[in-house]
Amino acid sequence: MKKIMLGLGAIVLSIVIVVIWWHFFRVLPLSDGLIQANGRIEGDHYTVAGKVPGKIIKLMAREGDSVEKEQILVQLDDVQLKAKVEQAESSVVAIDAQLESANTALASLEKQVPLQIETAKSAVTRAEAMRLESKAHLEQADRDARRFQILLKEHTVAKHETEQYQLALKVAKAEYTTALAALNQMKKELAQVELGWDQIQVKKDEINGLKAQCEYARAVLKEVKSVLNDLAIHAPTSGIITTRIVDVGEVVAAGSPLFDIVDLDRLYLKVYVPEKQIGKVRLGLPARIYSDAFPDKPFSATVRYIASRAEFTPKEVQTPDERVKLVYAVKLYLTENPDHRLTPGLPADAVIRWKEGVEWEKPRW
Repeated sequence: MKKIMLGLGAIVLSIVIVVIWWHFFRVLPLSDGLIQANGRIEGDHYTVAGKVPGKIIKLMAREGDSVEKEQILVQLDDVQLKAKVEQAESSVVAIDAQLESANTALASLEKQVPLQIETAKSAVTRAEAMRLESKAHLEQADRDARRFQILLKEHTVAKHETEQYQLALKVAKAEYTTALAALNQMKKELAQVELGWDQIQVKKDEINGLKAQCEYARAVLKEVKSVLNDLAIHAPTSGIITTRIVDVGEVVAAGSPLFDIVDLDRLYLKVYVPEKQIGKVRLGLPARIYSDAFPDKPFSATVRYIASRAEFTPKEVQTPDERVKLVYAVKLYLTENPDHRLTPGLPADAVIRWKEGVEWEKPRW
C-alpha cells in the first residue's frame, strides 16, 4: 500500500511539474506574421589604400580608433614632391611674366601701327601732290623754253630772255626730281610702317605660344599638387578602424591596403532564416533588433538582402539541434545607430514582421 501511495505521489508531482512548466516556462512561438532570428552585428567594410607609393612618415590612427570622413590617417614622405611643386610654381610665374610683357607690347603695337600708317599715308599724299605740282611746273617750263627758243631763232626775243627760260626749265626739272624722290621715299616708309601688321601678327603668335606654355605649366602644377595631396591618405568614411596593416617607416606600394574601416552608420544584423520561412521574407520588410547590451531598446531595421542559395546553419549562431537545418542568410540594415551604441561583433536577436498590422513582440528562445 505504501508503494502504491508513493507511486501515485510521484505521478501527481510529475503532473504538477508539467503544468507549472506549461504555464510558466514554456516558450511560446511568436504570433503569425512575425519571424525571429539571431546573428551578429556586422558592417560595411572599407579598405583604405594609397594612390601613389611612398614611405610612411606619420601614422595618425590605430586599431579601435573612431575616425571621421576625410580625416588624415597616414602621411607619406612629401619632400621631393614639394620641391617639384615649387619648381612648377616658378615656371608658371615666369611664363605669366613673359605673357604680361608680350600683351603690353601687343597693345602698344596695336595703338602705334595704325597711327604710323595713317601718318605715312598722309605723307605719301602730300608728296604725290608736290610731284604733280612739280610736274605741272616742269611741263610749263618746258613749253616756255621751247617757245622762246623758236622766237630766238626768228630774232623776235632777246637771247638773255631765252636763257632765263632755259634756266627755269632746269630748276623745274630739279624740283620735279626732288619731289619724285620724296614721293618714293614716303612710299618706302609707308611700306616699312605697314610691316607693323606683320609684327602684330608675330606678337599674337608669340602670345598664343606663351598661353599654350602657361596652360601646360599650370597643368603640370595641378598634377604635381594632386600627387602631393595624395600623399596624405584620408579616411573614405566615418567609422572604426578594425585592422591596421602598416607602421611608420614602411614603404608601401600604390593600392596596397593600409587600414580596414567599418562604417558605424551602415551596420546590419546578419541572420539566418529557416528554409520553410524564407518564402515569407521580402526585401523592404521592417524588423526590430534586440541586443543584450541594450535589452530595453529595440533598434529599427529593414530587410535589404536575401541570399539566393540556402546553406547549413552556421555553428556559432544557432543551437546544436538546428545546425543541420538549411537556412538563408538575410541582412537587416539598421535604420540608425544613435551615438554609435551598436558595434560590429555584438550578438543580437531580431524580429521580422512580414504581415502588416501584427503587433510587435520580443524574441523568444
